[in-house]
Amino acid sequence: MIAKDASWKERLWTGIEETGLNVAALPEDLGGAGLGLNDSLGVLRMAGRAAISAPLAETLLAGWMLGAAGLEMPAGRIAFGPSSLFDHVTLHADGTVSGIVARLAFARECTYAALLAQGPEGLAVVMVALEAASIEHISNLAYDPVDRVTFSRCVRIATGRAPATFTADTALLMGAAARSLQIAGALEKILALTTDYVMQRRAFERLISGFQAVQHSVAQLAGEVAVSVSAARSAADALERLLREGRDFGDPELRLEVISAKIRAASAAQKGAAIAHQLHGAIGVTREHVLHRLTLRVLAWRDDYGNESQWRERLGQLICERGPDALWPLLATR
Repeated sequence: MIAKDASWKERLWTGIEETGLNVAALPEDLGGAGLGLNDSLGVLRMAGRAAISAPLAETLLAGWMLGAAGLEMPAGRIAFGPSSLFDHVTLHADGTVSGIVARLAFARECTYAALLAQGPEGLAVVMVALEAASIEHISNLAYDPVDRVTFSRCVRIATGRAPATFTADTALLMGAAARSLQIAGALEKILALTTDYVMQRRAFERLISGFQAVQHSVAQLAGEVAVSVSAARSAADALERLLREGRDFGDPELRLEVISAKIRAASAAQKGAAIAHQLHGAIGVTREHVLHRLTLRVLAWRDDYGNESQWRERLGQLICERGPDALWPLLATR
C-alpha cells in the first residue's frame, strides 16, 4: 500500500546506515566496509528485489568514488553524478563548481552530491552541498525524485584528483551497472510474484497455470529474468576484475560488459513488466498489490544513467571504431 506520509523514509534510511549498507563500497581505511565492487553491486541486486525508494545505490556509489579519490565520506544521503550522457560539471580554478545535472536521482532528499567534474588539471571528484544548488523537482514513473540540479559557482566541500583509471564516462558506467543490478533483482521478485499468482488464481474451474498460453508467458518472463541477471552479474564481476588488473574505464572489454548489461536489463524490464501485468490482470495495478511498485521502478530505472537507445549508439560506436576484425576477439574474451 502507499503510505499516508513519508515518515517511513527516515526509518528506512536509519536501518540502512545501522547495517552499513551505505558504506559497502567505501575502503576500510576510510571507515567503510570495503566489500569491493562485485559484492557491493550485489547488495543493490538484493535492494532491487525490495524496490526500495531510497538513494542507497547513489550513496553507495558516492562512497566508492569518494574513496577512490581518497576523500572521507560524510554521513547521510549522497547523490551521485553526472547521471546522463549530456551532463557536464566543471570545477573552476577558484574551487567552485558549475554545471547542470538533468536527472539527479533523490537530489531533494540528499544532503550532498558526489560528482565527477572536469577541472583545470583534469578530472576531479568533488563533493558539494545540495543546499547551495538550485533544484527543480521532477519525478519518474515510480514517483521517485529525478531532479534537475543546477550548480552555479557552488563552493565545493571536498575535492580530490580522480584516479588515472577514470574517464569522463566513469560515473555513467558505474550508475548504469548499478541500475542493471537493481533491475535484475526487481525482475527476480516480479517472477516470483507472478509464479505464485498463476499457481493460485483459478479461472474456468482450473488453475490458470494449467493453460498453455500462461505457461508460455511465464517461461518468457523467466528467460528475460535469467538473461538480465546473467548480464548484470557479469558486468559487476568485470568491473572488479578488470579494474584490479589496472584497466581503465575506456577499456573496450569493460565498456562492452557494462553497456551490454544496461541495454539487456532495460529491454528485460519492458518485456517483463508487460508479461507480469498481463498475467496478474487488474489486481497488479492496485494500491494494495506490490507488483506495480516493482514494475514502475524497473521501467523508471531504464532511463537513469543513459537509456538503452543512447547506450546502443555508444556500443555501436565502440564496435565501429575497432573495426570488424576486432569484434569476435572482443566477444570471445567474455
